[in-house]
Amino acid sequence: MREMPANALVLIPARMASTRLPGKPLAMIGDKPMIVHVVDCARRAGLGEPVVATDAPEIADAVHAHGGKAVMTRADHPSGSDRIFEALQTLDRDGDIEIIVNVQGDLPTLDPAIIRDAAALMDDPDVDIATLATVIDNETDRLDPNVPKVVGTPLDERRLRALYFSRATAPYGEGPLYFHIGLYVYRRRALKRFVGLPQSTLEKRERLEQLRALEAGMRIDVAIVDGVPLGVDTPAHLEEARRQIVGAARPTES
Repeated sequence: MREMPANALVLIPARMASTRLPGKPLAMIGDKPMIVHVVDCARRAGLGEPVVATDAPEIADAVHAHGGKAVMTRADHPSGSDRIFEALQTLDRDGDIEIIVNVQGDLPTLDPAIIRDAAALMDDPDVDIATLATVIDNETDRLDPNVPKVVGTPLDERRLRALYFSRATAPYGEGPLYFHIGLYVYRRRALKRFVGLPQSTLEKRERLEQLRALEAGMRIDVAIVDGVPLGVDTPAHLEEARRQIVGAARPTES
């Protein structure tokens, strides 16, 4: 068991704008909005009290109403990484926080253990950014450009050093392919550098922002985990999240 990093902060970027599911952070799942379920999952990771970074007062109000923490950010950020960097500067002006965990705000069934798996990769001081992946177990996902793959060199059975990310089916040949899961852990200096970089050539071509870091020579390590957390992007995803969370909470009939 790797030791968890000290001086860590979990930030959850959340905004109301969503083309496929408008207002999704406030979509109710049982008796709580989705964003509150994400806060609860992140809290159970044991890395301190998570903070929601948002540009919407109604999201902040919902989090506060359920005993959570939220900080307001500008509305014009191009990505969640930019939003959490602003939140970090607001929350920690003295620079005490060393490790920043970026948890997406649409993962209400997230297993807290995989947050810890990503954070534990910071045991190596040469790692700039940590993220997650899982083995692809079906041919449909192997061929699907909407399933981003990570190509990496194995460091042990559950850890890769990322060499490339792609929407293509890669690498070629026999062996596992890995589905990249977009949860990130940054060293503070790495996050500051990352958000200050212009979009890179391969980032724009593949439409994968983590390539910006690799093209700039930053090191990304990847923890291999079991399964992909349910991301809520559509009404069907929302109904599945309700089934998993509310259904699991119902007592079984005797």
